[in-house]
Amino acid sequence: MARRSRRLCWFSCGNASATAAYLTLKQYPLTCEVLYCDTSKYEHPDNTRFFKDIENLLKRKIKILRSKEYTDIYDVFNKTKFLKGTNGARCTVELKKVPRVEYQKPDDIHIFGYTYDDQDIKRAERMKKENFELNLEFPLIENKYTKKMCHQFIMSKNIELPMMYKLGYKNNNCIGCVKGGKGYWNKIRVDFPEVFDRMSKLEHELNFAITGKYLSRLKPDEGNLHDNSEDMECGMLCGSEIT
Repeated sequence: MARRSRRLCWFSCGNASATAAYLTLKQYPLTCEVLYCDTSKYEHPDNTRFFKDIENLLKRKIKILRSKEYTDIYDVFNKTKFLKGTNGARCTVELKKVPRVEYQKPDDIHIFGYTYDDQDIKRAERMKKENFELNLEFPLIENKYTKKMCHQFIMSKNIELPMMYKLGYKNNNCIGCVKGGKGYWNKIRVDFPEVFDRMSKLEHELNFAITGKYLSRLKPDEGNLHDNSEDMECGMLCGSEIT
């Protein structure tokens, strides 16, 4: 009897990836695995609670994958002397993409939580074009789940939303994501001043301004959180061309 392909659901402590995992497990309970590439050290501490809540919802352990070379995002930044390029962030490559590639098998089906929103639909199309060798599925797009619907779904299961959403951020990435713009970093300055100061110092050490302007020179009223947070997708496409 031929082995059935695994469906690998890539969970990132966000509402969308949690919803995608739930839908996939419901349809393919025997061949589905839920995986998380560990970036937890610099995520909000509340993500630990959300992670466990989603495990309880799925009635399944989420498998944690870790980099064999780097311990966390700042370990990546300090060793590679690289923050981000035009195609994304080095931390995503080393902590998410590399562990995924090491774990996957040629016949795996990869499940990603892109939603039925214009920007995510375009990302899914780009992912398919740039990763033609992979079997990809987007259950949220197929079932027309928007980001708002994913939030509503999680709340309908009596699960408290992750703290970063409640603080007004549109993504639940690491606190102080290098893909964030001026508005995002000005909000980080208020909510997490120690994170802002650490990244500001690192920018000068590496002689690179992540927003195009050094954080130390950023005026408190520059940028708009919602204009700058939409493109902070932390997944397979981020850093796809960084070597």
